[in-house]
Amino acid sequence: MVKAVGIDPGTKSFDVCGLEDGEVFFEDMLTTSELAEDPDLLMDIIEKVMPVDLIAGPSGYGVEITHLKDLELQKLEEWYLTYILLLKKQDLETAVSKNDPGIMVYSAMTEVALEMKKRDWPVCYIPGVINLPTVPEWRKINNLDMGTVDKLCSCVLGIHDQSLEKNISYPDTSFILVEMGQGYNSILAVEDGKVVDGLGGTTNGIGFLSAGKIDLELAQLAGEWNKSDVFSGGASTVSEKNSLEALLKDRNEGEKSKIAWNALIEGVEKGVASMLTSVSEPNEILTSGRLTRIDEVQKELERKLRGYAGVRSVGSLKGAKEVKEAAQGHAMVAEGLSGGEFSEVIDCIKIREADGTPLDHIYHPKADTIKEELRKKVPFRNKK
Repeated sequence: MVKAVGIDPGTKSFDVCGLEDGEVFFEDMLTTSELAEDPDLLMDIIEKVMPVDLIAGPSGYGVEITHLKDLELQKLEEWYLTYILLLKKQDLETAVSKNDPGIMVYSAMTEVALEMKKRDWPVCYIPGVINLPTVPEWRKINNLDMGTVDKLCSCVLGIHDQSLEKNISYPDTSFILVEMGQGYNSILAVEDGKVVDGLGGTTNGIGFLSAGKIDLELAQLAGEWNKSDVFSGGASTVSEKNSLEALLKDRNEGEKSKIAWNALIEGVEKGVASMLTSVSEPNEILTSGRLTRIDEVQKELERKLRGYAGVRSVGSLKGAKEVKEAAQGHAMVAEGLSGGEFSEVIDCIKIREADGTPLDHIYHPKADTIKEELRKKVPFRNKK
């Protein structure tokens, strides 16, 4: 009997999902703003289900399977900031001093990692798309985010769900996943039960919060960018609306809201169309994420994307009622790595063979100094 927990660190909420014998037995959520104010709230939630065999901790951009017990407490904060969050400590301190809400959660995540280490909890950090051996090396060049860990975890759930829905084996699954969260949108391609390509939230079209891909000419003109800049420039900025519901309500009257909505949806369609170069005949297009739970959004996606393949929402695990798809996927990974019900899907997607960090695939000379500086401070601990 395997008991595992997954923690999904979302832009809007942190979702905790517990699995036992392949079924969800525990769900809880707290808003990201609550966690930023008091990281102990997350610890209190997890304490309710302890002991467990394994916890898939908030893993940000992703690393090869790394167990918290193997990391030194003295170096943990710098390691976490560098490899999980791709964030320099001085940038974090500057953002926290400004009470930046997007960065405050990064601070909370780091504090949670330190506290879990002190409590000697069985935590592992897991891969994102770019760490997987199933993604060809040429697709990784000069990318950091091809789909963060939460997006990959939604994909794990999608593989399992399509297998059940179509009564096929995991290696026969094939789909394009559209994940629309509060902050970012990501598009992932699955072929033969393996993730083969992905567009992360900052390499895709605009999200609700994120500007998505940025013209390098703009990056050059701006000169200096902060981590908090990642959380602006999206549909919310364009429309001047603080929620997607407000944008939707205004999109037939307000010109800025109409522009933002069209850019948001067309960006998803372009992402799906581009993934057809990596998976030519997907069985279907699956949707997941907070925004796709809004009926108007899901219907528009179905209308726009049905010309490429059938479109439907990813189904939930047995027993799941509240937590997002990514949280369920996190729990599946932890449970599968522990030898539980979902070992087969974990083996199929080759999570155990994931390698390295997102920093490994940058070839632009501008990044050489940055990589060297980071690695001198915190060398990455290779698997034994």
